[in-house]
Amino acid sequence: MSTYEELSAKLAKYKQSHLLRWWSELNAAERKNLATQIDGIDFRTLAALIDSHVMKRPAPPMPDTFEPAPFFSLRPANAAMEAYYDKATEYGESLLCSGKVACLTVAGGQGTRLGFDGPKGTYPIAPVTGKTLFNLFADAIARNQEKYGAKIPWFIMTSRTNNDATVTFFEKNKFFGLDRGQVCFFVQGTMPAVGYDGKLLMESKSSLALSPDGHGGTLWALRTSGALDKMAEQGIDFVSYFQVDNPLVPVVDPKFIGLHALEKSQMSAISLSKTGPFEKLGNFCTSHGRTWIIEYSDLPPELAESRNPDGSLRFVAGSPAIHIISRSFIEDLTANGKPGLPWHRADKKVGCIDESGAFATPDKPNAVKFESFVFDAMPMAERTMLLEADRAEEFAPTKNATGVDSAESCRAMMVAQAKRRLSVCGVDVSQAGLIEISPRRVVCDADAAEYCAKRGIKSVAGEKVYLE
Repeated sequence: MSTYEELSAKLAKYKQSHLLRWWSELNAAERKNLATQIDGIDFRTLAALIDSHVMKRPAPPMPDTFEPAPFFSLRPANAAMEAYYDKATEYGESLLCSGKVACLTVAGGQGTRLGFDGPKGTYPIAPVTGKTLFNLFADAIARNQEKYGAKIPWFIMTSRTNNDATVTFFEKNKFFGLDRGQVCFFVQGTMPAVGYDGKLLMESKSSLALSPDGHGGTLWALRTSGALDKMAEQGIDFVSYFQVDNPLVPVVDPKFIGLHALEKSQMSAISLSKTGPFEKLGNFCTSHGRTWIIEYSDLPPELAESRNPDGSLRFVAGSPAIHIISRSFIEDLTANGKPGLPWHRADKKVGCIDESGAFATPDKPNAVKFESFVFDAMPMAERTMLLEADRAEEFAPTKNATGVDSAESCRAMMVAQAKRRLSVCGVDVSQAGLIEISPRRVVCDADAAEYCAKRGIKSVAGEKVYLE
């Protein structure tokens, strides 16, 4: 830990001396906390970032020229492609049986936009039982372990804000039946929030205002936390990456995993057909042989609206943030330090202390937070692969309480999926209202067929139906 004199000299050089304004009022523990936070900042890099992203508004990171990225279509176009998909599925299943696959859930957020006080993963989302997001994922992992006869380690990235609450939640719920040792929590990194004057903000007299460094921080946090080494020790070669707010996501998808491996891809992604030119999904593009995801807000309108001769959108492939990432690729990117993902500016309302030391919560944006995005690693990969999926089966983001991408719309999609699966099995659902099928028993159509056949289910009825 640096001395006061060392800290003072460093901060004076970068015009951040105000961080020590209340040093004389702090006790030993508070001084240690503040000094540790300051020591953890690369001020040379931060100063350049403040100049480029706070004092100016940077242009979004984009290639000089690009085209729509190719992808494997949802349905095979011919017999040869169907055979390849079958081969990929079989190969993916063999990798799961061999214990080569782990799940990685990005779960650093709070449920604030949902009107929920707690980590987002602890939000009750299931339409009948009210099971939480974490519970649903745990059930799906348990079912897949049963199917493939091998443990599926689960890595969960939390944040400084919600890590303790998340771990406590799992302990209270006895890890939802999973082995404690197969669940690994690791905390993402942070970046200081910076006021529009270029000064770092303070949360208290003894602490900076720190915020999570974005889901791009996953890759570096895997390295620094030791989680990446743990994957290697466990023989994990492939990481199934998904975000905590999407309960429809297949926690592991054999076809997706198999295609990733057969194509020798380093980082693969699920693609969804956009509902319109300006849907809030990143756009998959290709430039000079590399795959990019260009934010919906950064794609020029004339390109977003451009059409193919048949009238379909040219840039139709959108990203729901579902990936397969090879462990070796993460190791390569982080071997010599942070992977060098570009930083993005986010204007936010950040609570902080004022010049008198009093804490205040602003009513409008007062600061810049720096975020990195995991999809910005795709252009760094020599080989990538995109697979189209059906959004009704894989994508139900839970970001708001009501409206678009909400808990309300998510529950409706969960019910619709359950009804479709049962209908495909010949089950009459015409007299059923809400239906929920436990992922502990059913994670795919084949599971649903087996489940209904074993139990002789021909119809379900009632205002609320739960099948476990």
